[in-house]
Amino acid sequence: MSAATAIVDPLAPHAYSGRSESLAGLGGTEATVVRVAEGLGGVTVFQCARRAPSVVNGVRYMPVVPRDGLPGAPGTILVINAWKVALILRRRHPGARILLWLHVVPGRHNRGMAGALHAAGIEVVCVSASHARQLRAFLPHPQPVIRHVANPIDPALRPDDTPRDPNLLLFASSPHKGLDEVYRAFSALRARIPGLRLAVADPGYLRWNAGPPPPGVLHLGRLAPEALHQRMRRALCLFYPQTRFVETFGLVIAEANALGCPALLHRGLGANDEVASDPGQLIDATDPRQIAGRIARWRLRPPPVAGRAEFRADAVIAAWRDLISDTATHATPDMRRAS
Repeated sequence: MSAATAIVDPLAPHAYSGRSESLAGLGGTEATVVRVAEGLGGVTVFQCARRAPSVVNGVRYMPVVPRDGLPGAPGTILVINAWKVALILRRRHPGARILLWLHVVPGRHNRGMAGALHAAGIEVVCVSASHARQLRAFLPHPQPVIRHVANPIDPALRPDDTPRDPNLLLFASSPHKGLDEVYRAFSALRARIPGLRLAVADPGYLRWNAGPPPPGVLHLGRLAPEALHQRMRRALCLFYPQTRFVETFGLVIAEANALGCPALLHRGLGANDEVASDPGQLIDATDPRQIAGRIARWRLRPPPVAGRAEFRADAVIAAWRDLISDTATHATPDMRRAS
């Protein structure tokens, strides 16, 4: 991997790196940035929230002010989520290949990004095939080149002999990702199966009022990755029967499956169908009978699940190497239209 590759994160609330404590209070996007940067090697990660440079696990982390451009004239620049920052960097680096690495679903006020990115020759990399399809359907034409590369999971995540607790369910996401709906589903489920407990692990990066928790809910707060993974090994399932929040990838789903923990998911929502390692984890989450029936079945015999091979870090890093080395779609920007 060429040393002339840069990742620019303008939006993270604080600086982070490969030190696990620095990722506290952040989400899957930042963990993915670190894993990809370490896997590619020779990458510099620029962060607007950083105040001092640091080198961790071979990755250099640097502060940045995007309007000033990047030092070292990088040949490839990946910009996290901020399409307007990508345009600023295009003006500062007219000869670089610039890719918008999109982890979120843009709001309707961002539809103008399509023409601006297309004119500037900036490509978009989504985090799942469903995310890319949704973006293509959302954006007007002309559109930029839109592709996808999955988020990576640690190849060390494997099932072990930890016994599963048939009464323990786990919610391991920010509360804005449908926790209020999960509370209602759990309350209805517990009326059918008394004794169930729902552990809630909140990464803590967004304050959100999900309403009062029903009886049987245990709040774990923010957990280190190792502690969260142990909870996944112990729980009957990742309990995620919400129907509104669209996961562009769903790293906790992929990680839970890799640890042998099934995930109860709403069929057809976001990347759920794509990330779940088998369709037996997908239900109509608006139907309490389906939720209860699937949990009752899993309490008798948890389904055998495993991580998908295409999400393992080595496969994802190989896909990134192929994408970065592929210059066939690298357009020459029309700077008059982009400025």
